[in-house]
Amino acid sequence: MIQPRTYHDPLHGAIRLDPQDPAEALAIDLIDTAPFQRLRRIRQLGPAFLTFHGAESSRFTHSLGVLHLARLALGQLLRHSPDLDQHRSLLYAAALLHDLGHGPLSHTGEEMYGLRHEQWSGRLIREFPDLRDRLEATAPGSAAAVADLLEHGQYPSSAIKSLVSSQLDCDRLDYLLRDSYSTGTSYGRLDLERILAALTIAPDGGLAIHPKGLMAVEHYLVVRDLMYRSVYNHRLNVVCNWLLSQAISTARRLGPRLVEADAVMARWLWQSEPLDLNSFLANDDIRTGYHLMRWMEAGPEELAEPCARLLNRRLLKATDVSQLDAGQRLELLALAQRLSNAAGLAAERCCGLQQRQNRGYHPYKGGLRLWNGHDLQALEQRSALVRSLTEATELAWLIHPSEVSTALRLRLAELGPPSP
Repeated sequence: MIQPRTYHDPLHGAIRLDPQDPAEALAIDLIDTAPFQRLRRIRQLGPAFLTFHGAESSRFTHSLGVLHLARLALGQLLRHSPDLDQHRSLLYAAALLHDLGHGPLSHTGEEMYGLRHEQWSGRLIREFPDLRDRLEATAPGSAAAVADLLEHGQYPSSAIKSLVSSQLDCDRLDYLLRDSYSTGTSYGRLDLERILAALTIAPDGGLAIHPKGLMAVEHYLVVRDLMYRSVYNHRLNVVCNWLLSQAISTARRLGPRLVEADAVMARWLWQSEPLDLNSFLANDDIRTGYHLMRWMEAGPEELAEPCARLLNRRLLKATDVSQLDAGQRLELLALAQRLSNAAGLAAERCCGLQQRQNRGYHPYKGGLRLWNGHDLQALEQRSALVRSLTEATELAWLIHPSEVSTALRLRLAELGPPSP
């Protein structure tokens, strides 16, 4: 007989699961599978621990938190729409398994290895027997339904879908709170109780927010924007991600004749056909970290160098060049390369340009709505603060060695801001 479970979470307190409840019994069964236990070995924030020394939490911990919040959110929505209870098992499973397909070092692994965790989550749920069979025992078609929800955002109930994937889903609520806690930043504090209490059902059956929760949701969206700027897109995070991608791409280019790798890593690096499930599940932070260490110790110099920079935290510098236009950024990159070569450094190993866009709110990507019982209104129509977050911000960093910092900053000062 399965015993009740209690997971003592640093954010949410005791997360208790009752095996007498069918949905919670399913959650217990899924937690005990090998693919879910693997998430203990995947860091939530990838290499961010090199910037924020407390950022050591795992995808396992986060996934339990998402399950907990999904349970609370569903309880609130049942007050408005009791028929949503029929989706309880599927919601709990999706909340729990949403990150199942993450590779080593989470989102960094997607850049390193060129994969999408949503696709792998869907594939594992459809094809891995322990997961598929447990879900199918709940109701035929459950595995495909959970996989379609996670991989494609498709589910018959739009409210349930929004709890799993939207601009106010349980995943985002948990990771903002958890990442703020683990990194020691204060930006991620949310009025979680007020947000959950404001959840309601719109006339079309979709998720909506009661106007009493408007300020709490505005605060949540500002918090998310601040967390991206201060943590997820921190300049040293950008450097670490770049170095890890350099290490993997160099290992792939050099090939198995020059690069030591066990059978699993060899499949990840050099197998042209898609990975099999067992090979995917066999790679985690431990295996990837071991290979980085071996390559630092015994790999070719061009591979050993990025590995040593990471493992010994001799990181490159990142200069914010967001204010420059595209041509000026490339000019500064070329200068960094020339200066690095002149200093006896291999420019291709220590100079790069990383660019991305950040948007605090997408009004047309699962946009949020306010419903007071009479009027349904898009959130950005009501809130000037939210409208201000819809503007995309371009971020750009020039990665370079410290040896050339002074000359680059002098040139950057000369370039100044772009012409209007």
